[in-house]
Amino acid sequence: MKQHTITDSPYGPLTLVATDGVLSGLYMTDQRHRPPEETFGDPDDTPFGEVTEQLRAYFAGELKEFTLPLHLTGTPFQRSVWEQLCRIPYGETRSYGDLADALGNPKASRAVGLANGKNPVGIIVPCHRVVGSDGSLTGYGGGLERKRRLLDFERGTALF
Repeated sequence: MKQHTITDSPYGPLTLVATDGVLSGLYMTDQRHRPPEETFGDPDDTPFGEVTEQLRAYFAGELKEFTLPLHLTGTPFQRSVWEQLCRIPYGETRSYGDLADALGNPKASRAVGLANGKNPVGIIVPCHRVVGSDGSLTGYGGGLERKRRLLDFERGTALF
């Protein structure tokens, strides 16, 4: 059973989706790869208390690592990429090539990028921490300006 709610953030509204009471999606307005609204289930705040509390603490600069159960649906490769994303420390970045190397497949940087783009739980699974091999900002489902703001925030060079 799916449920959803909408919560405010410094980026505007975030749509949170739960599957069987566990967070399975976090979507920004105009996000690339955002599923259709009709797939989000019934509106219901019930499963999202801890999620919204941790998001509030993150945006207040009080939380550096999320500790939430997640219900992520994807291929085994996608899930392995998303697990690697969660290992990138707060305030740091890694390249797509770094992630491919960590997965033991150095030639898979393009596939890593595709899996990164399909991450259903942005911010919490920190796909914004992945940059080009030269350190440049590259694609982000929520838009490059949001990515820049998140990275600047985590580096302590900007506030929300």
